[in-house]
Amino acid sequence: MRVAARSERCPAPARSRVYERLVTVHGPEGLEVELKLEADADGLDALAAALEARGVRFATRALHARYFDTPEGELRRAGLSLRIRRSGDVRVQTLKAEGAALGALLARPEWERAVEDDTPVLDDAPEAMRGALPNGAVHALAPAFSVEVERRVGAVLDEAGGIEVVIDRGVVRGDRREAPVAEIELELTDGTPAALFALARMLADAAPVRLGMLTKAERGYRLLDRAADKPVKGAQAAIAPDAGTGEAFAAIAGACLRQFRLNEDLLLRAQDPDALHQARVALRRLRSALSIFRRVVADNRFEHLRGELRWLAATLGEARDLDVLLARTGRRDALGEARAAAYARVAEALGSVRARTLMLDLAEWLAVGAWRTAPADAAAVARPARDFAEETLDRLRRRLKKRGKDLRHVDDETRHEVRIDAKKLRYAAEFFAGLFPGDKRKRRARRFIGAMQDLQAHLGDLNDIATAPVVLARLGVAVEPAPAHDRERLIDAAAEAYDALMGRKRFWR
Repeated sequence: MRVAARSERCPAPARSRVYERLVTVHGPEGLEVELKLEADADGLDALAAALEARGVRFATRALHARYFDTPEGELRRAGLSLRIRRSGDVRVQTLKAEGAALGALLARPEWERAVEDDTPVLDDAPEAMRGALPNGAVHALAPAFSVEVERRVGAVLDEAGGIEVVIDRGVVRGDRREAPVAEIELELTDGTPAALFALARMLADAAPVRLGMLTKAERGYRLLDRAADKPVKGAQAAIAPDAGTGEAFAAIAGACLRQFRLNEDLLLRAQDPDALHQARVALRRLRSALSIFRRVVADNRFEHLRGELRWLAATLGEARDLDVLLARTGRRDALGEARAAAYARVAEALGSVRARTLMLDLAEWLAVGAWRTAPADAAAVARPARDFAEETLDRLRRRLKKRGKDLRHVDDETRHEVRIDAKKLRYAAEFFAGLFPGDKRKRRARRFIGAMQDLQAHLGDLNDIATAPVVLARLGVAVEPAPAHDRERLIDAAAEAYDALMGRKRFWR
């Protein structure tokens, strides 16, 4: 039986310049391009009502899906998901492959075929899947988790393009655990990705929506990993070896956006200090990426987005500073009230239209911003990412080498500037490490980044000692200053970490 490609099930998208770029990056055929939004149950009903007011007519049906993998999770490791979905008596098997995300915009190859029962049929599976499974592993495929949703499906057709609208409400179950699903997917069937964001903004006016970052497969695997309530650390962006600088930036910034959103969801559910920390780290990494790539991506929206990220990072930073002070001083009696107020301001900011709009603005800018569609310097956007990485890492290392060479004898303000330089170099090294393959380079990258982490940790402790009295005085809290010998010990440790870093070989050369 022949595998049905996505392009055989819906009209071929119009091949605009932007869409061609997406196809070039993610694959020529069988491509699913979608934007996912999340809302609560009342929000989903409001969104459906807003669409119906525009003439959209929904068909509703119950869907039951089983996702399959081997006990070792070989499909997941290969970036694949396999499901059989049942609606009534009809069963459809779907295989999806990972595609690089442009912010919140997903572009993934997928293949479908009809099946008779809940047993996967792989005799005509794509090469990507056959290569993922070792000999005999096909017989080891077993149900991993299930998804049950009530689905409403409609279509928006206008001059901007064609979009299939899918509203899902239900539950993911796995390993005797479950998690709710409440999302709306906007899938492009005709036109350009800009049409998805235009519709998303209309929906944002109808009900509070947030960018959705998790596929249903990811939700299921997170249940199996018991990771749904754990803070999410930054992950290395997947950058193709032959990627251009613009593509690399979109992948890096998209990974930062994803890290922020996943931790934001946890932070909205509970005042988790680790989730707050990781959300702040995500914003810090994103702001560093904007700085590193500024010459390439600065356009008419750049400064506005940069300013909004600064606002949000500052709001989270106030609460994080108090968490650090509490851990350092133990003065919950004196700092508890201020911390509670800071967390209340975080919740207010995250719940605001301003913050939700910022996330949508960022996602749209990463996917179809002017820096992509009408760049001031097209050659810079298309320049090989590896060349840009080598030049950037050399420049940032030279700056740190110059400023940090006398750490034992400079003032606190200078050490703070060195800390910022070190942080930017560390993030750049983490962003670009994947562009330099080979076992030797990987070992050098691990050692270089490890040395960066040591230096950053010592400089961070020194910065905390320097800023704590100012924060405490503002709150009217009297605390004994850190002993001088502690400060001197940290300065010596930072200087030694700096020397060790400068002695590390550059993994990019």
